[in-house]
Amino acid sequence: MQLAKNKKSSWGINYGYTNLSLYFNIVKQKPDYFDMPEYHTADANFRIKTKGGIIKYYTTFSYGHGGLRRPNIDSSDLKEALELKNTNWYNNVSWKQNLGNGWKLNMGLGYSTNLDDYDQKIQNQNNQPVYTGKMYIDSLNFKLNNIQNLSQIRAVFEKRIGGISALRFGGEYMYAYNSSKFSNPNFSYDGLLKDNFTSLFGEADMYITNGLAVKTGLRFENSSLINKTNIAPRISLAYKTGKDAQMSFAYGIFYQKPENNYLQITTNLGYTKATHYILNYQKMNKDYTFRIEAFYKKYDDLVKTYPLFNNDGTGDAKGFELFWRDKKTIKGFDYWISYSYLDTKRDYLYYPMQLQPTFAAKHTLSIVTKKFITSIKTGFNFTYSYATGRPYYFMEPNGNKYDIKDQGTTIPYHNLGFSLNYVPSVGKTNPKTFWVIVASVTNMLNNDQVFGYNYSHNGSIKQPITMPAPSFYFIGIFLSWGVDKTQDAINNNL
Repeated sequence: MQLAKNKKSSWGINYGYTNLSLYFNIVKQKPDYFDMPEYHTADANFRIKTKGGIIKYYTTFSYGHGGLRRPNIDSSDLKEALELKNTNWYNNVSWKQNLGNGWKLNMGLGYSTNLDDYDQKIQNQNNQPVYTGKMYIDSLNFKLNNIQNLSQIRAVFEKRIGGISALRFGGEYMYAYNSSKFSNPNFSYDGLLKDNFTSLFGEADMYITNGLAVKTGLRFENSSLINKTNIAPRISLAYKTGKDAQMSFAYGIFYQKPENNYLQITTNLGYTKATHYILNYQKMNKDYTFRIEAFYKKYDDLVKTYPLFNNDGTGDAKGFELFWRDKKTIKGFDYWISYSYLDTKRDYLYYPMQLQPTFAAKHTLSIVTKKFITSIKTGFNFTYSYATGRPYYFMEPNGNKYDIKDQGTTIPYHNLGFSLNYVPSVGKTNPKTFWVIVASVTNMLNNDQVFGYNYSHNGSIKQPITMPAPSFYFIGIFLSWGVDKTQDAINNNL
C-alpha cells in the first residue's frame, strides 16, 4: 500500500499467479489432471479522506481453470473427464461520514459477477468420448453454464445518545441475476432467475447500568422472486461479571432464501427459518482469552425435495464451544485450543426422517502452537485438527419416500501440520519492504482421511471420498510495501 505525501489518500495493488503443474508432477495426485489447475488473481484498493469522513474502493478479479479424469464407479472401463473454468469480479465502494450532532452515515455500493463453465464427458480407456446406451451413465455427459450478477446498495445512519448508547437504522437493496444453462443427453434446461431483494432494519444499543447492556433489533425483508416477506426480531443482553469478563445471551430469528438450484426448479418456496438461542461467557485481556458458548438452534421451513418441493423440513442443533488462548505463560510462545460439541438432526431434502447431516461431526478439536525465536528471526508452528466421524447414507426412492439402503460413519479425522516462517525484517527500524518466507506441510503423519462415500448406481459399490494426495506441501515468499502484512502471510499458512 502506498501512502500519499499529504497522508490523505493511499492506494495498493496485488497480483497472484498459481500454476500447479510442477507441484503435481512432483507430488503425485490420485486424479489424472489433463488440464493443470492455473489461477490468476489481482486486487486493488484506493482510500481518500474527506472532511469528516473517508471513501474506500476495493476491487478483485480472478480467473482459473482446470480439468481432471477419475474412474467411473459403475464401470472400470470408463472415466469421467471434468473441465472447469471460472471468472469472478467483485467491486465495493464505501463511504463513512460524520454528519454532525452525533450522527454518522455508513454507505456502500457493491457489484459482483461470477461465471462458471462445467464440461464433463464419459471417456473410454483411450480418453475418447463414448456413449453406452445406459441412461445412468450417459447422463453424466453434461455441460453447465452459470452466470451470477449481484448489485447492492446499503445505507446505515447512526446516532450516539449520551455518549455510549446508540441508535442505528437503514436499508439495503440487492438485484440478483442468475442465468443457468444445463444439458445432457436426457435433459436440457435454460433458466433465468431475477430477484429484487429489499430490507429495512433498525437496532438500539442501550446501557441499563454501567455493567448491563441491551441490544435490540428488528429486520424486514422482501424478495420479489419468491414473493415473500418476513420480519425478524433480535435481542441480546451483556453483563459485565468482573475485570475483562462478561456474560451474554442472544436470541434471534434469521431467514434465508432457498438456494438457486432449488429455485431453478420451482419458485413456489418460502424462506427457511432459524431461531437461535446463545449463551456466552468470555474473559479476555492482552495475554489470555477464555470463551465458552452454549447454543440451541431450531430450524423450520427447510426445503424438502421429495416427493414434492416444499418447505416442510425441520431440524435442530444444540451444543457448546470452548476456546482458550495463552500468550504469556511461556515467553515467545503462543497457543490456542478450541473444542466444539454438536448434536444436530435435520429432516430436509430427500431425507425420510430426522437424521444427522453428512456434514456434521459431533466432536471437533483444534490446537495451534506458535514459537518465534528472535535471534534467528524464525517462527515454528504446529497445528492439529481432530473430528469424530461423520455419517454417510445411500438412499433409494420407494413410493413417496426414500429408503436408507446403507449407512455408516467415516473414520475419525486427524491432521497434524507444521509450518516454518523466516522474517528478515525483524529488528529493523522503519523498514520499507516487508517480506517473509513460509514453508508448510499438512498431514505429517500420513493419516487416512475419509470425507464420505460415493455409491454406484445400484448401491452395490461404494468408494471413499479422500484427498487427491495425503499431504500438501507449500513454500512461498510474500512481499509487501508500506503496510506490514507479515502476520497475515504466516497465519494464512498455519
